[in-house]
Amino acid sequence: MLQRVRELEKPIFCLKATVKQAKGILGKDVSGFSDPYCLLGIEQKVGVPEGSPVSRRRQKAVVRHTIPEEETHRTQVKTQTLNPVWDETFILEFEDITNASFHLDMWDLDTVESVRHKLGELTDLHGLRRIFKEARKDKGQDDFLGNVMLRLQDLRCREDQWFPLEPCTETYPDRGQCHLQFQFIHKRRATVASRSQPSYTVHFHLLQQLVSHEVTQHQAGGTSWDASLSPQAVTILFLHATQKDLSDFHQSMAQWLAYSRLYQSLEFPSSCLLHPITSIEYQWIQGRLKAEQREELATSFTSLLAYGLSLIRKFRSVFPLSVSDSPSRLQSLLRVLVQMCKMKAFGELCPDSAPLPQLVSEALRMGTVEWFHLMQQHHQPMVQGILEAGKALLSLVQDVMGDLYQCRRTWNKIFHNVLKIDLFTMAFLELQWLVAKRVQDHTAAVGDLVSPDVGESLFQLYVSLREFCQLGPSDSHEVLALDGFHRWFQSAIPSWLQRTYSVALERVQRAVQMDSLVPLGELTKHSTSAVDLSTCFAQISHTARQLDWPDPEEAFMITVKFVEDTCRLALVYCSLIKARARELSAVQKDQSQAADMLCVVVNNVERLRLIIDKLPTQLAWEALEQRVGAVLEQGQLQNTLHTQLQGALAGLGHEIRTGVRTLAEQLEVGIATHIQKLIDAKGSILPEDAILPLMKFLEVKLCYMNTNLVQENFSSLLTLLWTHTLTVLVEAAASHRNSSLASSRLKVALQNLEICFHAEGCGLPPEALHTDTFLALQSDLELQAASSRELIQKYFRSRIQQQAETTSERLGAVTVKASYRASEQKLHVELLSASSLLPLDSNGSSDPFVQLTLEPRHEFPELAPRETQKHKKELHPLFDETFEFLVPAEPCQKDGACLLLTVLDHDRLGADDLEGEAFLPLCRVPGLTGCVEPGEAPQMRLPLTYPAPNGDPILRLLESRKGDREAQAFVKLRRQRAKQASQHAPATEP
Repeated sequence: MLQRVRELEKPIFCLKATVKQAKGILGKDVSGFSDPYCLLGIEQKVGVPEGSPVSRRRQKAVVRHTIPEEETHRTQVKTQTLNPVWDETFILEFEDITNASFHLDMWDLDTVESVRHKLGELTDLHGLRRIFKEARKDKGQDDFLGNVMLRLQDLRCREDQWFPLEPCTETYPDRGQCHLQFQFIHKRRATVASRSQPSYTVHFHLLQQLVSHEVTQHQAGGTSWDASLSPQAVTILFLHATQKDLSDFHQSMAQWLAYSRLYQSLEFPSSCLLHPITSIEYQWIQGRLKAEQREELATSFTSLLAYGLSLIRKFRSVFPLSVSDSPSRLQSLLRVLVQMCKMKAFGELCPDSAPLPQLVSEALRMGTVEWFHLMQQHHQPMVQGILEAGKALLSLVQDVMGDLYQCRRTWNKIFHNVLKIDLFTMAFLELQWLVAKRVQDHTAAVGDLVSPDVGESLFQLYVSLREFCQLGPSDSHEVLALDGFHRWFQSAIPSWLQRTYSVALERVQRAVQMDSLVPLGELTKHSTSAVDLSTCFAQISHTARQLDWPDPEEAFMITVKFVEDTCRLALVYCSLIKARARELSAVQKDQSQAADMLCVVVNNVERLRLIIDKLPTQLAWEALEQRVGAVLEQGQLQNTLHTQLQGALAGLGHEIRTGVRTLAEQLEVGIATHIQKLIDAKGSILPEDAILPLMKFLEVKLCYMNTNLVQENFSSLLTLLWTHTLTVLVEAAASHRNSSLASSRLKVALQNLEICFHAEGCGLPPEALHTDTFLALQSDLELQAASSRELIQKYFRSRIQQQAETTSERLGAVTVKASYRASEQKLHVELLSASSLLPLDSNGSSDPFVQLTLEPRHEFPELAPRETQKHKKELHPLFDETFEFLVPAEPCQKDGACLLLTVLDHDRLGADDLEGEAFLPLCRVPGLTGCVEPGEAPQMRLPLTYPAPNGDPILRLLESRKGDREAQAFVKLRRQRAKQASQHAPATEP
């Protein structure tokens, strides 16, 4: 084959050059614009010696002086523009690519014009210089704008980019850019196929062969073809189309014929067909096709439509959901068929074709019926018998429902979005007739005598049919074959109810026999039988909901039977579990263990009572009452169902109260005794030791009282005990207010009692424990137990919190910048300004200044307070002063450490008046944490506040410590500030 190719006529190589546009070229005319045009061609030889006349000429006029005129091409002239657009294509032949170069010269067309006309276009001095320059040159001589020279061997097969216009001198080095597109082609190469077949046919077979090769290669590698041809194949197709001058329409048609034919035999994405469909539709003109081409195109439409419908008919197996891309593949196929049938070409060439939605709907109906018969054969039992036939029919119904679920969840969206076809409704209506026929035949074969095993099979079939009917479309008004299907199962109802009760009774008896009356865990205090009973009753309710018999009167009788059986099982369980407790207690020597078992029994019965109490909801009595209202006498449901339920609840409640009463008496006596011992304990005994007996007693007893009813019976008792305990602790705290050691002991006792009475959620809830008395006592004990310095820190922490919660600036504010320089151990503070201060002088103004103090003082004993300058008669002073405090980082990082900014009004005759206080927490100062030096510190606006006018609990506690000089000094200063604040507090202050 290679030898035959070499013997063919040698091709002529060409460069297909497109001059698209240029931008930013020089303006050579007086008006500041140019009239550009381009000369281009191929120079076959290079290497002229430097310095020769030819070389010098080539710098400015390569095309005009070196390329023959018959090989030179010229674009049109674009007048008065600096950004011309040509979009002109030229075919340039060349022989040897290694010794050929492309040249383009851009010129400004110079026409002979009068001086008066040029002066009329004159806009600036630059234009006047152009007039003088043109006066010195020959009339009609064009101006050089720039050139582009490219070696052909440096170009790719396809090149599309901007190239800079090169200058001939350095006067104007930036001459703009030119947008060029290049394609290498060849022509005049005759082959056997081109002589015997039309170019369109050759192109079609060539494309078909390349696509087949690509698909085969991908399948061999275990991957799917992504519809992209190799670069070599694209180049071959492009060169062939260019060489044979095939139109875009014929290329698209060839692509469509090749892809549509191969799609029916090879596996590749159907989306590959969309591009040729769009191209054919966009360029369709029937007259340009010959008769055989129209017939070929019509045949391809008909063939692809038939193939696509065959795939749609078998979409369940062709596009299985086990393959992730199946939905997208089906959707792509539908879109291709829709686009094909919407084409003008399809309408003209296939006028007798039925509408696509009608064809697809018919294919889906046929496919659904075929699929059902295939599944029926798949589930055909190997052994013939009623039980085996029932199991096979149940499996078939479940597979049908699975298919309907898939149709509704996945497939219906695809068909509805693309073709507006409701696949789910169509499939349901077809399948329900087929299913109904098989079920009727099976129930007729069973007859009236239903064995337990057959009854179980029929119940599962009944439940599946109920679910199947619920799948049906709600807006369908057609008569369904499954309407009234429940009547086919009437003979099996007694067998279902008897089997339900028998199974439940066996589970209850087995659960009690296996129960050792030990709690399941710390948080789950009932035993195993209560869990088994809950599961058993939940299964009974689930069975009743599954049955949901449509006939109202029969449904009422079935519900009565379910309630009767459930209540009977509950009372049976109570007698069995009490007998089990007596049996286990008889062998126990420790009475506490017997009490523990009683707790478990109470919890179990309480859990059972809660389950029984939910029967009206679980069995939907309200809905049942609405259904049977027309067939039953008024009050019959109330007298029947509710009477049964209340009787069972009353029996369970009696059993619970009996057990709870015994436990309550024991617990009440023990708690009262241990609390009295705690109150009378001597001061030498630690609180942990004094409260330990009560903790152990409550831990053992209260941990089993975790059910709702137990808490209801004991909630009032526990609340009274908790209140009494708090009262005793309050009295003890009042009598030992000045003793921090005693307060610490009381605090520990309160914490342990709170944990004990809460009992990990099994005792009093937090809202019942945390009363006002408890919170006040807890706060008082924490304060009393703290040292004076800790109280001072708490005081400043509370003032910082109060300042953070301030929402309005009633007393004004101060603006500061602060940062900490770790390398110097310096706190840098810039006090910028204060604003909106109160006028405290008689003249309606103030003389403010600010005192800066690091608090608490025991953390910064060596740092004296600093003061700003005093500003006279100013309510918005601008201080702009800087202060530095030499202080290590550790005390600044402690909780409550702050910079206290006290704004005062200077008074020459008396004491200075207080404008307000602001607190800057040092933990927020940039640079205090980490080793990186801070940058520009942000401004912070701190609102001014007053001390509390009625004092502070912390200050009152510090004041009571008469022997502590540091506490007394701190209280004295804060009292003085509070007194100053009360004299000038705004009227709106509380």
